[in-house]
Amino acid sequence: MYSLTAVRIDQVTSATQSTFAPPVMEARRWLEGVTFPPERPLINVSQAAPVDLPPDEMRAAMANIIVNEPQAHLYGPVLGLPELRAEVAAQWSHAYGSKIDPTQIAITSGCNQAFAATISAIAQTGDEVLLPTPWYFNHKMWLDMAGVIAKPLPTDEGLLPDPDVARGLITKRTRAISLVTPNNPAGVEYPADLVLRFFKLAQETGIKLIVDETYRDFHSQTGAPHPLFQQADWDQTLIHLYSFSKAFRLTGHRVGAMITSPKILAESEKFLDTVAICPNQMGQFSALWGLRNLTQWLSGERDEILARRAAIEANMPKLTAQGWSLKGCGAYFAYVQHPFAMPSDELAQELVKEAGILALPGTMFTPIDDPNGARHLRIAFANIDSDGIAELFTRLAALRFSLATSSTGK
Repeated sequence: MYSLTAVRIDQVTSATQSTFAPPVMEARRWLEGVTFPPERPLINVSQAAPVDLPPDEMRAAMANIIVNEPQAHLYGPVLGLPELRAEVAAQWSHAYGSKIDPTQIAITSGCNQAFAATISAIAQTGDEVLLPTPWYFNHKMWLDMAGVIAKPLPTDEGLLPDPDVARGLITKRTRAISLVTPNNPAGVEYPADLVLRFFKLAQETGIKLIVDETYRDFHSQTGAPHPLFQQADWDQTLIHLYSFSKAFRLTGHRVGAMITSPKILAESEKFLDTVAICPNQMGQFSALWGLRNLTQWLSGERDEILARRAAIEANMPKLTAQGWSLKGCGAYFAYVQHPFAMPSDELAQELVKEAGILALPGTMFTPIDDPNGARHLRIAFANIDSDGIAELFTRLAALRFSLATSSTGK
């Protein structure tokens, strides 16, 4: 079984050895030696990153920046381009109906770095962070390498975490609860009242609430997805994370953001300075241009992603009759429960050979002792349109594996 936690403590000699290999890279290795005929090309639903280039008008603007903006080629402030911080402050204030100041914003080299900087600023070895399961594996990896315990927070049948359950898991070493909404890997959009309950729990217990909204731009709800920025002294509890990679297809330029108190940003600055000195300057200027010029284009991108979500739901009856179920769907993701006897890590590898599908197994998003991982697959539909989704479900419906109950009860 592909295990996220199968690392023997007595074999650990470095921080990196305390965690598992990058799951997406592991999945790509499953393609080695497999050929895909022209009439049935590979359907790659393994990674939640758009492969399309930024729109033409943005690339033209980026070319102009390269030629005419000297600062794009030099070191910049550790916490980011002042103009970009100000633009984020203005747009987020409007979007969330609050007042956010540029001093509460840092620009980072992607959202993963924002999470790493956050943990470095609020926790030390032996501390704990609560992660709802299934969890985003890069968050788990960083906590492992930082020596911070990722404490699993179980979710219900709808893959939503319960603040009352979280309360029972909080100890004197707990430093934060981390939520991803819309969720990676499950696609579930956490209701505003649920997110607020987690904020109040964190505020009451003196810990931080990390809210990763990488996929906020593809939320099915219009308007603010939660009221956290409207709460009194919100920056003493909330650490909001964001990525420009998905919104403007800037994945290779590595631009993210974190919004919280200036005090936490000052601590994060120590981490950011030693890791990258400053965020990618070209990416920052590009993100700034996108915020000022691509609102309507981004609205169209959201419509397309919502159409793909609808296509997932429309095609699901092809599978439900065979015992599959859709557990979550939103943003770039569908999280499905399969009916087969084999665990999902084996199933995912068989799908490459038998169906020409590359998807990630639920075992990559759960603790090794969580049987739910073996029952689920994540489908990332960032790079397949409605026709591709229909073909994906047709191939899945044609699978003929054993449906017998496995000996492990999984």
